[in-house]
Amino acid sequence: MLTTFVFQSYEVDGPSMESTLSNHDRLIVVKTARTWARITRHAYIPGRGDVIIFNQNDLEGFGTSGKKQLIKRVIGLPGERVVVKDGVVTVYNEQYPDGFQPDKTLPYGKVINNTPGNTDVTLGKDQLFVCGDNRPNSLDSRAFGAINADQVVGKLALRITPIGKAKLF
Repeated sequence: MLTTFVFQSYEVDGPSMESTLSNHDRLIVVKTARTWARITRHAYIPGRGDVIIFNQNDLEGFGTSGKKQLIKRVIGLPGERVVVKDGVVTVYNEQYPDGFQPDKTLPYGKVINNTPGNTDVTLGKDQLFVCGDNRPNSLDSRAFGAINADQVVGKLALRITPIGKAKLF
């Protein structure tokens, strides 16, 4: 019951979140905000920069099949326009009609060097744009598009192993 509604253990599978997280790191994911949103029949919209776990179904064309849980960072929020061009992510919204670069303005950005690809997408209601921190080696919204808020399982709260790298997020 607790793992269904409150928290779950999660193991990182792959290098897409390096250097923030490494392959085989064990994590605790908090699900209470998502659970509350479902009870109240609202979308759970995590904050920009949050690291989330979500269910992704349509990965057949990317070398994996079936439903898989992925871990990525939230870059774009509902209603925003996200542009990836010349190695830079720019987000346009009402507050920043001329755009801003979250990788340069938010604390996590110090681990982001370059964001390959060309993407220009306007997010719909309850949609999120997510990217791995290891952008050259991450299967994320640049490849499979925006995710829906109802795909979100929870938000990263704690890395528990390796013990020497334990950290609250």
